[in-house]
Amino acid sequence: MLLLLNSCARHGSYNNGFFKSSNTRWHAGFYTVRSGDTLYSVAWQYGEDFKQVARWNNIKTPFIIYPGQKLRLLPPKENKVSKNSTPKKSIKSSSNPSRHQSSHPLPSKTSQATSKPKLTPAQLRWREKKRKLALRQKLIWKWPTRGKVITTFSLSNPGRKGINIAGRKGQSINAAASGTVVYSGQGLRGYGNLIIIKHNEEYFSAYAHNHKIYTKEKQKVKIGQHIADMGSTDAERNMLHFEIRKNGTPINPIKFLPQ
Repeated sequence: MLLLLNSCARHGSYNNGFFKSSNTRWHAGFYTVRSGDTLYSVAWQYGEDFKQVARWNNIKTPFIIYPGQKLRLLPPKENKVSKNSTPKKSIKSSSNPSRHQSSHPLPSKTSQATSKPKLTPAQLRWREKKRKLALRQKLIWKWPTRGKVITTFSLSNPGRKGINIAGRKGQSINAAASGTVVYSGQGLRGYGNLIIIKHNEEYFSAYAHNHKIYTKEKQKVKIGQHIADMGSTDAERNMLHFEIRKNGTPINPIKFLPQ
């Protein structure tokens, strides 16, 4: 089993959609939730933005999912209006307006034209989150551990969605920025013992192949906090595989880390 997992780690284990052909829980754009999954880990596994996955499946905060639940991983098809369809004719008003006149005055045409449609509670919550995000200061990043970068980032290479930093077993792994732990476990094949931290509505970071994990899901962590020990789970050597994603898309961590 260990050899099989190591083999997977050598051949593009960090690829977006890597599991689509080999994972039996993937079928025609759907994923069946298993124990230990979170909405964030499923979205990460398939390279999707968690907000989109939540929207496609009508999942509201706090984004709870259940084992056996089927999640849509593709946007639902929109119902297109037929080109030949014609709008219904409006009912003409009576020639004698006094007969049906209401005691309440009708709104003027100007007010009807300028009135905006009411937002749903869910839309209001999303708008408030975006507003708070805009008010936040720019995230401060620091290196998650010390060591030599042995593998660099390449968006075109399926196996290089982050960077690999070599080190020794038990070496301290620290949070690269403040945030909340949204996944802590080993359910994503090829990542070993994995931690995913949500920094805001856009940015996430991941820490893979840990020997030991010291954080739990929903736990808040501060930049530089000791969150794990370096290890070699699902890897051929002791190292940290570190990723940063923006709205579900991998980006080069080196551009964010201090030089």
